[in-house]
Amino acid sequence: MVVERIRTGIPGLDEIMHGGIPKNQIILLAGTSGTGKTTICTQYCYQGAKLYNENAVFLSLEEPAEFIKNNAKLFGWDFKELEKKGKVAFIKYDPYRIEDVFDILDSKIREIKAKRVVVDSVSALGLYVRDEAELRSMIFNLSTTLRKLNCTALLVSEIVPGTRGISRYGVEEFVVDGVVVLHYERLQASFIRAIHVWKLRGSSHSEKLHPYLITPRGIEISSNEEAVVGDMNYV
Repeated sequence: MVVERIRTGIPGLDEIMHGGIPKNQIILLAGTSGTGKTTICTQYCYQGAKLYNENAVFLSLEEPAEFIKNNAKLFGWDFKELEKKGKVAFIKYDPYRIEDVFDILDSKIREIKAKRVVVDSVSALGLYVRDEAELRSMIFNLSTTLRKLNCTALLVSEIVPGTRGISRYGVEEFVVDGVVVLHYERLQASFIRAIHVWKLRGSSHSEKLHPYLITPRGIEISSNEEAVVGDMNYV
């Protein structure tokens, strides 16, 4: 069976995913601070609207939307016109009404007929919801909503430095279809960034660790190169 895919527009990422993200799948993008998670998400939304005519919704639970848009301009991605045309929407969340945020997300996706969604990050939910069972329920309900609306989504997860897990609450990787892990590791006297497709449900993908750079044009992955940064097993 041929798997229909969404082209991300990120150089090298579609190649290591063997053509892009399978349509309507939810991908967990996990990494420590400084690995470029938000940059990848911003690039995914911008290129989707500009290159593939796919509307996008970006929900930030950490940084203000204006900060993300201003940072995007450093890479040449100006969202002003895309927002005016209803191609991309940034959701301004109210931390005192976190229980309503997914209803707002649902409404905005329907309003602009979004096909791409970013939630940055699911880890931040723990800042507002202390009960772990409730947190897990919220993450599960989020994934259910995105599937129902036929979106191809990136959910950001912050990896705690010094740990070997790929999620903060131990549930995120089980409610998604795919997991992509970003590494920032010491290699002799310098550091290297590398990306690894850990799983991609129902689809083949590269099983290698690939180096990538954060350039003035955004994230660029060397899909034909293999990075060697030591033991990368997860528990």
